[in-house]
Amino acid sequence: MHRSDPLHVLRYIAIVWIAGGVLVNPATAQELSPRAYWPTPVGTKLLVAGYQFASGDVVTDPSLPVTGVDSRIHTGLIAYQQTFGVAGRTSNLQVEMPYTSGTTTGQYLGRDARADVSGAGDLALTFAINLFGAPAMDRAAFREFLGAPEPVLGVSLKLVAPTGEYDPDKLINIGTNRWAGRLQLGYIHPLGRGWALEGAVGAWVFQDNDDFLGTTREQNWITSVELHVVRVFRSGIWTSVDVNYYTGGRTTVGGDIKADFQRNSRLGFTVAYPIARRHLVKFGMSGGVVTESGGDFFKLLLSYAYLIG
Repeated sequence: MHRSDPLHVLRYIAIVWIAGGVLVNPATAQELSPRAYWPTPVGTKLLVAGYQFASGDVVTDPSLPVTGVDSRIHTGLIAYQQTFGVAGRTSNLQVEMPYTSGTTTGQYLGRDARADVSGAGDLALTFAINLFGAPAMDRAAFREFLGAPEPVLGVSLKLVAPTGEYDPDKLINIGTNRWAGRLQLGYIHPLGRGWALEGAVGAWVFQDNDDFLGTTREQNWITSVELHVVRVFRSGIWTSVDVNYYTGGRTTVGGDIKADFQRNSRLGFTVAYPIARRHLVKFGMSGGVVTESGGDFFKLLLSYAYLIG
């Protein structure tokens, strides 16, 4: 097999796939995204289809007067990513669209309540660029980079548009009815023998929701840090142990400041496996380690990526 074969490239490609956060509210700091800043050759195009299941207290808005939350949420996602060069640096652009269906039960003002949701979620767009350590590369240069990887520093901007289904008279919705954005700085430090340490720090900011149960809901920004220990094998399989910590996000509803300041952490793992010539599958799961305020839930994800070019 020639070394320019797509399988050789695919073995080392990292899918920059952010799977919509917690499904019913994709603009959160709860994401665990290993390999997000790992470079790929210029011209790489990936089409991704994913499935995600979440159970537990998936409704992460502590300002809601709902207790004893138990959810079963299923989400499908399609995404497209393309790598290109900007000012000689490796860059990529990704667009993703989720579709969510599920059921949430709990206590609303002391009475049993149930909510069934189904519909399109908020559209998200992410642009990332590596600032140093990963210049824009063709496949030959990329193979040389793999032989002697060096530290990489990158930055990304993610925007979430209020395109999802939203009913202002409902407590629980798929869409958020507001714009949200996240600025993140990511770093990769190769440790040798296929090991790497990855980290990222970022902040989410949120537009006000002016149609929240007849009033306005505001949310302060959320800062987050995540850490990944990654092991890449010669076969192209890679695994990672993932942990994050995020804080902030206090809400104000109708001028009433809520006691919902978040100091939470999640732990998970991810494994990716290349198959055939242009195909890759990825599996991951995570759960809450510390949940001071907000959702405490289990999440399972499975994705499939097709290398277009």
